[in-house]
This record gives sequence, C-alpha cells and structure tokens, in this order.
Amino acid sequence: MANSPNGASQSLTIDELGRETGMTVRTIRSHQARELLPPPEVRDRVGYYGPEHIARLRLIQELQAEGFNLRGIKRLLGATGSPAQQLLGFGEVVRAPFAAEEPQVFTLEELIERFGAGIGPDLLARVERLGMLVPLGGDRYEAPVPSLLDLAEEVVSNGVSLEPVLVVVGKMRERCESIARAFVGLYLAEVWKPFADAGYPEERWPEVMQSIEGLRPVAAKAVQAMFGLTMTREVEAAFGKELSRLTKQAKGARS
Repeated sequence: MANSPNGASQSLTIDELGRETGMTVRTIRSHQARELLPPPEVRDRVGYYGPEHIARLRLIQELQAEGFNLRGIKRLLGATGSPAQQLLGFGEVVRAPFAAEEPQVFTLEELIERFGAGIGPDLLARVERLGMLVPLGGDRYEAPVPSLLDLAEEVVSNGVSLEPVLVVVGKMRERCESIARAFVGLYLAEVWKPFADAGYPEERWPEVMQSIEGLRPVAAKAVQAMFGLTMTREVEAAFGKELSRLTKQAKGARS
C-alpha cells in the first residue's frame, strides 16, 4: 500500500488494487464502467483507491461465487431493502454446518477392525445410503460425522449385530427428517414469513439471522429432552415387564 502524495491517508493505485484483490486492471475498470465500484480519488491525474474499494470488490467476488451475475449484483448493491452484505450474511447462517465435527477418512481395513469382517459390500452400501460414510475410491471412506460411527461401534461392542443397528439408524433418520422439517416449517411461518411480508426491513436482519442461528441448537435440545423422557418411559415399560416375569419365576421357584 502506498502513501498518497499529500500524506493524508494510505491509498492504492489501480495496479496495487488489482494485486490486493487478485483482479485484473481490466476487470476493475469494467466494474467501474458498470457503476459497481465507486470512482477513485484523483490526485495529480492518478486515481487512488482505499479500503472501501477493496471491500466492494471482495463483496462482488463473493456474490459472483454465490451465482449472481453482474446485472443482479448491481441491483443488489443499489437496493435499499435487500443489502448485499445482509444477503451474504444470511447465506452463511443458512449453510453453516450444525455439527462442529471434522470429517474423518477411514480405510476399509480400519472399518473391518472396528466392526468386524461382516461389514461387506451390502452393509457398506447401506451405511453409505444412510449418509454415515461417503466413498472416496480406493477402499477409502469419509465419515462426515465420525461420532455416528463411534456410537454404532459402541452399540456393536455391547453385543448387538451391526445389521439391526443400521435398521434402527435408518428409522432414526426418517424421524429426524420429519422433526427437522417441523422445526424449519415453524420458523418459516413464525419468523421468516412476517419478515418477508414486511419487505425485509434492514433493521430486523440481525434479529432474524440470530433467530435462524438459534434454530438448530434449540431443536437439538428439544429433541434430546423429549427423547430422554420417552426413552425412560420405554425402558421402564419394557424391562418392567421382564422384572415382573422374573419376580414371578423366583417366587414360583421358592414355593
């Protein structure tokens, strides 16, 4: 970054701006001609660009990466009810991964060590359909959420075969999809629709994005709490019958 001739502030020439943003001078001039970029400050016939120009060019790059063409970007940048920065922030919130886990890669040999030789092609295909593993080729698989494999391994180590475990996981996925749709539908109806109907007022973007950010953890807590309550009742109901049966057998043996 070079100092301006009067020393008042740090500025960039168009060549320096191009190096800073990774854009060609031709592209920067094209954006100026399309009125996507504010004009530079001209001193002694030289145009100087500042932080606001860098920010604008990077915003244009991000919007292009989102699939917007330059005509659409110009409309976004000029719109009062749909600011581009808010749109990008909303996109980040929507696409943010729920789990903080890092994917892990396993070889087929490692999977066999964990689950036994019974994990053949058929079971592997079922695990893939459930989304627990993604084939990478060459007997290598990625686990997007490794804790799911850890839990499956723990259940198998407790004496349950892998095949019925996968049946239960499939049922869980179906139920989770239904629950997720219900929560998303709730927020769409109660939070997003009134906001959209009001014309996306700029001052309400922060509260709406905060609400959507909180959707996933709130839903997870609700599911965990309700599952805990339901699981307790199911265990009591199932094993209560077994306890009653064993008690009657013990009484019969003593008589």
